[in-house]
Amino acid sequence: MAKLVINDAKELSTIAPEIYGHFSEHLGRCIYEGLYVGEHSDIPNTNGMRTDVVEALKAINIPVLRWPGGCFADEYHWRDGIGDKATRKKMINTHWGGVVEDNSFGTHEFMELCRQLGCKTYVNGNLGSGTVQEMSEWVEYMTFEGVSPMADLRKANGHEAPWKVDYFGVGNENWGCGGNMTPDYYANEYRRYQTYVRNYNADQPIKKICCGPNVDDYHWTERVMKTCFEHTPAEHHGFMDLISLHHYVFPEGWDIKGSATDFNEEGWYKTMSKALFMDTLIRRHSAIIDQYDPDKKVGLAVDEWGTWYTVEPGTNPGFLYQQNTLRDALVAGVTLNIFNKHSDRVRLACIAQLVNVLQSVILTEGEQMIKTPTYHVFHMYRHHQGAQLLASELSDVSEIGVDEWKVPAVNESVSRKDGIITITLNNLSATEENRLEITLTEKNAYELVEANIVTADDVHTHNTFEAPENLTETKFTALQINGNHLTVTLPAASVVEIRIK
Repeated sequence: MAKLVINDAKELSTIAPEIYGHFSEHLGRCIYEGLYVGEHSDIPNTNGMRTDVVEALKAINIPVLRWPGGCFADEYHWRDGIGDKATRKKMINTHWGGVVEDNSFGTHEFMELCRQLGCKTYVNGNLGSGTVQEMSEWVEYMTFEGVSPMADLRKANGHEAPWKVDYFGVGNENWGCGGNMTPDYYANEYRRYQTYVRNYNADQPIKKICCGPNVDDYHWTERVMKTCFEHTPAEHHGFMDLISLHHYVFPEGWDIKGSATDFNEEGWYKTMSKALFMDTLIRRHSAIIDQYDPDKKVGLAVDEWGTWYTVEPGTNPGFLYQQNTLRDALVAGVTLNIFNKHSDRVRLACIAQLVNVLQSVILTEGEQMIKTPTYHVFHMYRHHQGAQLLASELSDVSEIGVDEWKVPAVNESVSRKDGIITITLNNLSATEENRLEITLTEKNAYELVEANIVTADDVHTHNTFEAPENLTETKFTALQINGNHLTVTLPAASVVEIRIK
C-alpha cells in the first residue's frame, strides 16, 4: 500500500491563485462563438459576453485571463480593435485557419469580459511585428488616468477611467512564431521594449512577463537570463517579474499528435509520462533561473500548457478543436499538483485554451454549452488557490505503464487555507485501483469537510452535446478517517479531492 505523510505543521509557500489561470486567443471558436457572441445575438449575453460561459467560469474562480495570444499576439495591432465596430479593420488570421478577423473583440471587450469574470488581466503585447511606440501607447491607452493623447482616445471611445493591467507579456514565443529570434537578440529587444511598459499608477504596478523557453530549451533560459541581468541594478531583477515556459503534451509527437478520444493503453501512459515531464522542466529551468535570482523574486509563468491532439474529424485544422476525456482530467490533475508543489517559483499558469480550443474547460455549439472533464478538475482544485502548501511525501508507490512509458501510480499535493486541509490525489493507472494510507504528523482528530471525485469506468468517457453529463464531479466515499490517519481507495483513472479540518 502506498503511503502519504503530510507534515501539517510545515507550511512551505503560498499557492498563487494565478496558477489556475486560463488563456484566450483569437483562434478558432475560442473568442468568437465561445466567449463573445455580440450584443445582438439570440444567445443570452451581457454586453456581448455569453452568460452561460461567464457563469460557468466564475464557478471555478478563474483568477486571471491571458489575451490576445499566443502566436496571434505578435501580429495583433491594438488600434485595429478599438472604436466603432462598423469601421474596425478586417484582416486575415494568417496563423489560425485563414479566416477573417473583424476585430469586433478588442481591448474594451476584453476588459469588459474580465470585469464580468472578476479576474485579473494578462495582456500580451506585440514585439514580433510591432514597434516600441505601439506597445508603449497601448499601455498608456489602457492605464493612464491623466491628460494624454492615448488617455483622451480611450475616453473618446467610451471608457473614462483607466483599467488595471495586472500582467503584460512583452512578446510571445519569440523563438518561433513571434519572430524566430535568437535568445540574445530577444533578450536585448525585451530590455528595450519593457522600458516603455510604464507603470502610470504606482499603486497598481504592471507585472512584466519575459518570453521564456519552449519546453526543454535550457540554452534559451540561460542566455535570456544572463542578458537581462547583465548591467542591471539589483532592485530591477533583470527588468522582469516573470519568465514564461510553454509545454504541450503530444501523445504521438508533433507531426501525428493522435486522437483525443481513440487511444490505447500505451497512448494513455505516453500522455501521463509526457504530462509528468512538467516537473523536470520546472526543476531544470528553475535551477538556471536560481543562478541569477536566488531569492526567487522572478516567478515562472507556465502560460501555455495542456494536451494537443489531432483536430476532431470534419473541423477546420486551423481551429484546433478537440474533445476532452477522462485522460485530460488526469493530465489537469497531475499538472496542477506539480504547479502547487513548485509554488515557490511557479506564480502563474494558463491552460490552453479556455473554450473550444485544445484542452478547453468548456465547449460550445450554438446555444449549447458543456463542461469538460478538465473543467470539473479545476472546480475541485479551486480550494488550493491562495492556500499554503504543506510539506508532503509519498512512499511505496508502485511504477506502472507500458514499455518505456512508466509512471508512478499516485500523484498528490496538499495545502491549507482557513483551517481546512485540501488533499488532491491522482491515480494514474488506467486499469487498477490504488489504496493509500495517509498520516498527518500533528496528532489531531480530523473530520471530513467534503470529498469529491472525477472518474469513469471507461477512460475514453467524455461529455457531448447529446450527453453533457457523462463525466462530472461526484461525491467520493471510499475513505475512512481515524484521528490523524486516513485510508483511501482510489479507483482506476481518478482525480480525487479530500478536504478535512
